[in-house]
Amino acid sequence: QVQLVESGGGLVQAGGSLILSCAASGRTFSSYAMGWFRQAPGNEREFVGGLSRGGEATIYADSVKGRFTVSRDNAKNAVYLQMNGLKPEDTAVYYCATPSNTYRFPPRRRSEYAYWGQGTQVTVSS
Repeated sequence: QVQLVESGGGLVQAGGSLILSCAASGRTFSSYAMGWFRQAPGNEREFVGGLSRGGEATIYADSVKGRFTVSRDNAKNAVYLQMNGLKPEDTAVYYCATPSNTYRFPPRRRSEYAYWGQGTQVTVSS
């Protein structure tokens, strides 16, 4: 059974930084792309960023490009989201997710992801 557990959320001032972590278990971690999504109150869950199985290819939403960085450590079965230059509009619950298929590159569509963590709250104060 695939399990994903996020950690690292919290309250930060605008302009600050946070690192989110996602620990994965239940299957061969390095065989699957990983993605990060977020959901603010009243909004749909949206794609933030993702990376390929080996971590060599990354993609980002335009809203976070240049500020957020996704990385992974396959030896530790973990994926990370480094968030710099945080803005109040980044406030949301952040989720890591992984597809059931062995895509080489991370998909952007939420429907392509089969497994989700429970989420971690990030709040950015102005």
